[in-house]
Amino acid sequence: MKILITGANRGLGLEFTKQYLVQGHNVIACYRKDKGRLEQLANFDARLRIIQLDISDGDSPGILSEALGGSCDLFINNAGIYPRADLSQTTDAQNAWLQGMLVNCISPVIASFQLASSMTKNGKIVFISSKMGSIEDNTSGGSYLYRSSKAALNAAVKSLAIDLEPNGIAVLILHPGWVKTDMGGPNALIDAQTSVANMIKRIEELNLKNTGRFLTYDGEEVPW
Repeated sequence: MKILITGANRGLGLEFTKQYLVQGHNVIACYRKDKGRLEQLANFDARLRIIQLDISDGDSPGILSEALGGSCDLFINNAGIYPRADLSQTTDAQNAWLQGMLVNCISPVIASFQLASSMTKNGKIVFISSKMGSIEDNTSGGSYLYRSSKAALNAAVKSLAIDLEPNGIAVLILHPGWVKTDMGGPNALIDAQTSVANMIKRIEELNLKNTGRFLTYDGEEVPW
């Protein structure tokens, strides 16, 4: 398979890249500012292509299309941020909120919509979301910016799944769990290897009959 992964220089994106390379697939790994630990994967050069990409850049769909140089079997939208702001500081809060929406929802959905024509028959598009985007699951409040950006992502991707189904493209939203990454922190419950290995299983199970679902890494349905 040819696999495109955003936010691949660390955390879950890096682990997706590693595991798919070990399986023998070709991977286009995207990073925003620095290659980070992607340098560790130099021995996979024949099947790994690394490109710099800011998903929030308006040119990102074109850059991705050019990097593909043809078709794509699997597109994993992993890049994301955890925006924070003091809501009593209006301008700062607005700017941070808008950036969170741009990176976590608007840009990946637009890129996926525009790249759909490059997907192979039975192609798959996956979005890494979070239970924190579930309205029903929210029992603790807080995290206004992050929660709303992921809730918006989930709503948009549900529509995308419906719209792309006639084209033979299956779409999946995944909650990776609370993972020990730079974002998840050291007190998280599972490591990246476990999370990604299980998410790969969910991706393998994805087809047009179950497109548009919101699942945890271990296969449980997440309420919207």
